[in-house]
Amino acid sequence: MFTRLLENGNLLLLENDDPDRRVREVDRDGNTLWECAQGNLHHDALKMPNGNVLLLSRQYKTAKEAAAAGANPDFIDTDGLIASHIVEAKITGPANCEIVWEWSAWDHLIQDFDTSKANYGKVAEHPELIDLNFRLSEVSTDPSDWMHSNGLDYNPELDQIILSPRHFSEVWIIDHSTTTTEAAGHSGGKGGKGGDLLYRWGNPRAYRAGTPDDQQLFLPHNIQWIAPGLPGAGNILIFNNGFKSPDFRRGYSSVDEIVPPVDGVNYRLNPGLAYPPVKPVWVYTAPTPSDFFSYKISGTQRLPNGNTFICDGVHGTLFEVTPAGKTVWKYINPMINNGPLRQGESVPSNAGEQANQVYRAYRYAPDYPGLQGLDLTPGEPIELYPSLGN
Repeated sequence: MFTRLLENGNLLLLENDDPDRRVREVDRDGNTLWECAQGNLHHDALKMPNGNVLLLSRQYKTAKEAAAAGANPDFIDTDGLIASHIVEAKITGPANCEIVWEWSAWDHLIQDFDTSKANYGKVAEHPELIDLNFRLSEVSTDPSDWMHSNGLDYNPELDQIILSPRHFSEVWIIDHSTTTTEAAGHSGGKGGKGGDLLYRWGNPRAYRAGTPDDQQLFLPHNIQWIAPGLPGAGNILIFNNGFKSPDFRRGYSSVDEIVPPVDGVNYRLNPGLAYPPVKPVWVYTAPTPSDFFSYKISGTQRLPNGNTFICDGVHGTLFEVTPAGKTVWKYINPMINNGPLRQGESVPSNAGEQANQVYRAYRYAPDYPGLQGLDLTPGEPIELYPSLGN
């Protein structure tokens, strides 16, 4: 389960456990106002300025479809392959919604493995396309899940979407100003490229523009544009998880901020080179880097005071750091499956991992519109959203 607190005080709730894969809006009394189950939902969802919901989804392709698309047979799982899929849905009733726009990574492939199959071309000459046979095999326990996108954000000023294909160790930006037909092709939209990638960053090996030494992202999560009015507005903030393996050589996490090379609605790129920037404009790591290592889940957020809020998901720890990297606030999640821990009680383990893990967290200021009307002074706890439990 994953939630966002909306400006109207309701929760946007994503439930992505089978068979109940749906997103719904819940008011403070716990009433479900609407629900939507379009696509094969997972990991992330957000409400757009037009009232529609943007959903991260999956498309399942059979082994036969993967082979026809030019996949190397060594990379095809018996269950086929999973392609990242983004759906925009319009709410049409309490239990009804309809797709009004969608994008599929499967429409933007390239491969240089089999000249007789679809999508054949020179990978290095097409950074706007996705190499069907790129693999970081050390990190994928599920061969079919070769992208594993885990987060998305929407930029209304640019009318663009950013997503994080974790197993590519990149961030991708696509054009939302297209029609659905244009999003499946290679032209159209404000960027003129249809649904092809407008920008990618983090691992130039994925498009043959670098070596392992050039890789800067390692299984990232919670990518986002820093919102207007905040320090660094328009930059991209990334929780850079890290991973211990020979392929990654990075047993620590960081939070990275990059300045995208945006020029209007497109992004600057010198042919044959990796997309800029060469390095982030700001990075947070622990003084001893290995002391901050959350190899999965987790997230980050830029705050109005210029500090950065960080969710170390694996250890259930939330903290705030200054631009100089000083920790000025810290909180350890006391909740585990069977209730809260007592003060001073050690966090138990569950299958070798801490039992208080947090998928993602957000910090809301007292003047956030969604908190208006609540008594936030110390005292008795406020019971909200009772149908979800507290």
